[in-house]
Amino acid sequence: MPDPLSPNVQHLKASETVAISNEAKRRKAAGEDVLDLGVGEPDFDTPAPAAQAGVQAIQKGLTRYPPNVGIAELRKAIAQNLGRMSGQRAIDPDRLIVSSGSKQSIFNACFTLFGPKDRVLIPAPAWVSYPQIVHLCRAEPVLVPGALDWGLKVNAKDLDKASNKLTRGLILCSPCNPTGAVYTLAELRSIAEWAKANDVWIISDEIYRRINYGPGPAPSLLDLPDNLLERTVIIYGASKAYAMTGWRIGAALAPPHLVQAMAAFQSHTTTGANQPAMWAAATAFADEKVDAEVTRMVAAFRRRRDMLVERFRREAPGVEFVEPHGAFYFFFRVDGIREKDPVTGSTFCEQSMKQEGVALVPGGAFADDRWVRLSYAVSDGELGRALDKIFGLIHRLAAARAA
Repeated sequence: MPDPLSPNVQHLKASETVAISNEAKRRKAAGEDVLDLGVGEPDFDTPAPAAQAGVQAIQKGLTRYPPNVGIAELRKAIAQNLGRMSGQRAIDPDRLIVSSGSKQSIFNACFTLFGPKDRVLIPAPAWVSYPQIVHLCRAEPVLVPGALDWGLKVNAKDLDKASNKLTRGLILCSPCNPTGAVYTLAELRSIAEWAKANDVWIISDEIYRRINYGPGPAPSLLDLPDNLLERTVIIYGASKAYAMTGWRIGAALAPPHLVQAMAAFQSHTTTGANQPAMWAAATAFADEKVDAEVTRMVAAFRRRRDMLVERFRREAPGVEFVEPHGAFYFFFRVDGIREKDPVTGSTFCEQSMKQEGVALVPGGAFADDRWVRLSYAVSDGELGRALDKIFGLIHRLAAARAA
């Protein structure tokens, strides 16, 4: 019998989204016709100017240990990028620390802020890694369910009800993974005011901010007054909107003392992000041609979103879903398809993979197995084919209920 593992990982579960993506890749490699709507990764190539900047960095020999907090050029580019999105707000690059992806940025923030007995509120459904990261910090994740008629978002009253004197943090995500819901500026202000009144830190994951279907980028806590941001960490990065998932560049904007603590912690873990990738990201955040590419990609995501909403309303009118206003996810409910023997998200996804060759993620990965997440970060043709198969499965399950 193997030796027991450390208590540090006693709650740890492997990422279900990664596992499903790996299974889809395995089946494809084996020659199966698989449509992968499980992975949260843009189907577009990294914009050429950014990719070329990475290549040029290698050719120039910029391949040694980087500054722990990130190269100055990248931190300046991120600060200016964030500032432009929030009405030319002045942002100090020294309040930014670059990491190996936004997931590491979130972990760094949680590890330096939270510890044993701390409670961290997480609106649910929630991205799979948030509770796991909190567990790794020896803190307690507290899932706060959102209301369906509000896009499964939460409000200050929900947070207050779930809070007690041990509550120290809140992890917020907008645009949201897995639902695509977007918090309005008024909703963010209400939550920020609640957090300030209760001395709660907010870690705001804004990795999907540019992928917004309203005017401009999605609302951000950075659109609020400074007095509401004293205990706030903004998470940003290049992965999603800039189609740079594999470059692994994320960043955290935080108060100076917290940046210093995260930098000290990071100096003993990764020693900073990949240097050529940072040069690529610096170009991505600053280059006008790249910005135009992002606009084009967002328009494609919106077109696919519109097609999804229209087809679900027309071909599966009894299936509830959250209408997405950002990101590239579609969250639909399956437990009502069959009344006497309700379908779970896990069962639906298993049948979808085995019978239809379509990879989806069960809602249980996000803390509610009545639902299923679909990623529409695939070509229009693949999405159309996958929907044909998904609706076929829904109709068969509905017919079995009627029988």
